[in-house]
Order: sequence, then structure tokens, then C-alpha cells
Amino acid sequence: MPSTRIETRKGWLGTRRADFLEAVQQSLVEGLLIPDRDRDIRLIQLDPEDFLLPAGANPCRTTIEIALFTGRSIEAKRRLYQALVTRLAPFGLVAADIKVLLVEVDRPNWGLNGVPASEMELDFKVDV
Repeated sequence: MPSTRIETRKGWLGTRRADFLEAVQQSLVEGLLIPDRDRDIRLIQLDPEDFLLPAGANPCRTTIEIALFTGRSIEAKRRLYQALVTRLAPFGLVAADIKVLLVEVDRPNWGLNGVPASEMELDFKVDV
């Protein structure tokens, strides 16, 4: 049950925001093997003057920060990174335009329904 925050500049996605979010969701499903119904993605679009980019960077550069339970293998992470590059290509992004940050959280440090996630049964595997 990852929690995903996407930050990018305003304007370039236009009316394709829902499709973009769905592409990120399907990347999470493909890479981390989570159920498709497990959805928690937020899109934050910043004004150009609120987004400082490296010299020569595409104005569509996007940062994707994913908080997830600790335990995914490097193979799962590779699948995720590749899925994001592949699924976001139709939006005009190339690998250099996509920055992914994984923030691994131990289950006792993740609260759901008023209890630590370590006290809940998950309907998916984390050690993939």
C-alpha cells in the first residue's frame, strides 16, 4: 500500500492528468506487485517559478516520491523504475526526466485505521 506523491510543473499535462495518474498506478502494480485496488497517489503541480531544475532539464521533469513498506527486493525496485519510464513515455518523458525516490517505512511506523500496519493482515506480499 504505497503512498505516492508526484511533483511536476503546472500546465504540461493539460487534460491528461487522470491518464498520467493511472500510468503511475499501473507502474506500481507491475513493479511492486500490489493489488490494483490499492490506490494512493497525489499529483502536485507547481508554478514554473516554484520549481528549480538543473541546467538543460526538460521543463516536464517529474519527481515521484513513493513511501512504501520496507522489504521490496532490488528486482522489484528495478521493475518499478523501468515500468515508470515505459508507461510515462507516451506523455513525452524520457528516463532522464523522471526522478524516483523510494522512502521505505517499517510497518510499525505506518498507521492505518488507528493501528500500526504491523498489527494488520496485508492482502499482498511485501517481500517481492
